[in-house]
Amino acid sequence: MAAKEIEKVFEAPAEALEKAVEVGQSLGKAIQKQESIKEAENYWKSLGPGLTTGAADDDPSGIATYSQTGAKYGFGLLWLSLFTFPLMAIVQEMCARIGLVTGRGLAGNIRLYFPKWVIYVCAILLFLANSLNIGADLGAMAEATKLVFPGTSFWFLLFGFTVISILLQVFTTYESYAKYLKYLTFVLLSYIVTAFIVKIDWSLALRSTVIPNLTIGHDQLFLICAILGTTISPYLFFWQTSQEVEEEILEGKTNLQERQVTDYSDVKKMRIDVWSGMFVSNLVMFFIIAASAATLNAAGIGNINTASDAAAALKPLAGQFASTVFAIGIIGTGMLAVPVLAGSASYAISESFGWKIGLYKKLKQAYAFYGVIIVATIVGMAINFLGIDPIKALIYSAVANGLVAPVVLVFILLISSNKKVMGEWVNSKLVMVLGWLIFGIMVASGAAAIYSLI
Repeated sequence: MAAKEIEKVFEAPAEALEKAVEVGQSLGKAIQKQESIKEAENYWKSLGPGLTTGAADDDPSGIATYSQTGAKYGFGLLWLSLFTFPLMAIVQEMCARIGLVTGRGLAGNIRLYFPKWVIYVCAILLFLANSLNIGADLGAMAEATKLVFPGTSFWFLLFGFTVISILLQVFTTYESYAKYLKYLTFVLLSYIVTAFIVKIDWSLALRSTVIPNLTIGHDQLFLICAILGTTISPYLFFWQTSQEVEEEILEGKTNLQERQVTDYSDVKKMRIDVWSGMFVSNLVMFFIIAASAATLNAAGIGNINTASDAAAALKPLAGQFASTVFAIGIIGTGMLAVPVLAGSASYAISESFGWKIGLYKKLKQAYAFYGVIIVATIVGMAINFLGIDPIKALIYSAVANGLVAPVVLVFILLISSNKKVMGEWVNSKLVMVLGWLIFGIMVASGAAAIYSLI
């Protein structure tokens, strides 16, 4: 009896200890989960201009280009989504660093360190290219909405999207507007959803991503140039730089000298933001090309003029749901991209002429700045009344970007490599080499785009 009683005495603490271990493990898992949530929240908070810039790159015009690529060449050019990622990220990181370190936008820096006529020419070409792009995007948004709500007037939708875009930029505070753009990036998930709705040969898709398949032909050459033009595009350069400045002003750095104080944590946060945004941009490109290849190309549909054409073509091939999700993506990305296109044109022109700039300013404080935004958006809307073929608008826009991008890239490289301007945040030798390589690629791309039109 004594032995049994002694055994019971030891059993109780053992059971208690076992339960304590279980509770401890549960508590540890809960803490780990909380830490993971906290890390995710911190990561989300660190994202800003880089994410919205990358997302804006996947505008309806870009979607049309990616859809046409997949429809015409299947998985053959899917490798471009991997190829353009580091190129795009390196250039945008240089732009963001210029904005962080100098406290000025890209046009302001070019105006300060180079002949003024250079930035005047670039700004005007950018305005023209962006207006064409805005027109194509607004038209695609109206057509996509008609797919979701048949019977709605195209012209009513076109006018409505134009007015909404202008009102959001002119009468919304920058803090609210930045949040609106950031959360609007979630609409890009629609293209990932679409890709998983349709049946894709993932082994072939992944193999085509890492192993380039290039057959130089007139049409393929133009599409490659169009993709390079829409991913490494001048409007993204100007927008990224200026948004870094806007973010600093939002943090209370209203004085230029305050904005020119940059530490390691600022640069680290910026790099995470930029590389994350460019990754998202190219990931979406991958899924759009893959989905178009698996449906449109497989069905023998090789010609897509607009993004809404791609959405409409998906309906009989992948069902109403896939078509609707794709169309919603067009509308959402358009609402994100049109303000970026108009805003970047305004930053470039306003800084070129030394006007007051900034989305943080009210209308009465920066009439000229907001005036350019309004004019660029209205000109884009008006292009739809001229009956210009959407694909031609994209071609002209691509050619304009092909001419402007290498020129602006030269100034980005010269400014970001200048130790007197950038201090300790000057380009490393590796970044300089890669930057000039990208410049060479863009020169060749611009020349090829012009050649393909001859």
